[in-house]
Amino acid sequence: MTITTVGLDADDTLWHNETIFRLTHGRFVDLLDEHGDRETIEARLAEVERRNLRLYGYGVKGFTLSMIETAMELCDGGAPPEVVREILAAGREMLAHPVETLPSVDETLAALAERYRLVLITKGDLLDQERKLAASGLGDLFAAVEIVSEKDSGTYTRVFDRHGTGSAEAVMAGNSMKSDVLPAIEAGAWAVHIPYVVTWAHELADAPEGHPRYGTLDTIADLPAWIAARADQA
Repeated sequence: MTITTVGLDADDTLWHNETIFRLTHGRFVDLLDEHGDRETIEARLAEVERRNLRLYGYGVKGFTLSMIETAMELCDGGAPPEVVREILAAGREMLAHPVETLPSVDETLAALAERYRLVLITKGDLLDQERKLAASGLGDLFAAVEIVSEKDSGTYTRVFDRHGTGSAEAVMAGNSMKSDVLPAIEAGAWAVHIPYVVTWAHELADAPEGHPRYGTLDTIADLPAWIAARADQA
């Protein structure tokens, strides 16, 4: 089996992201502590986020709108102006947050780029994802960048047909079982799960244990050897 193309997720695979959201979650809960306990506030926010995903998509802007909507609901439609100002300020700070790549990312991508066509495949807000990629300094290593509204099997089929030699000769690597692994395998690609320290609840799913095209690694540094081993087996 020839492997020509490696797809890589961005947030929480190449750089920190969910930890920043978690910090803002905590700030939001503290802001509304007079209107419910932590579990109640977080559960309501999660419900609102889930409801809004199809409208706002993924990313900081949609999250900020969901925080405002949650505050309105918890305050019976009358969230104080200072609460809304604090939420908007938190959103702006997230959008301006420095990009910190994860350990071994720079050297691993450089090594992979010498042998394979690298494609960044990420969900989220277009401007924010472009900003983070530019700030990461990794942009020149990618043959293509796809910022998509959703990651499903059709997305992977189109991306790997457009920028590679088809899904059968592609590997997708990322931290999300739901978005990076399961739909890539469904499209016929190899898929590698590289867990991040925390995972957004909406990205949780059961692993396809025993599937011949599935693998899991503790660190992205092991990805080149994993891919080489699959090619050698073929």
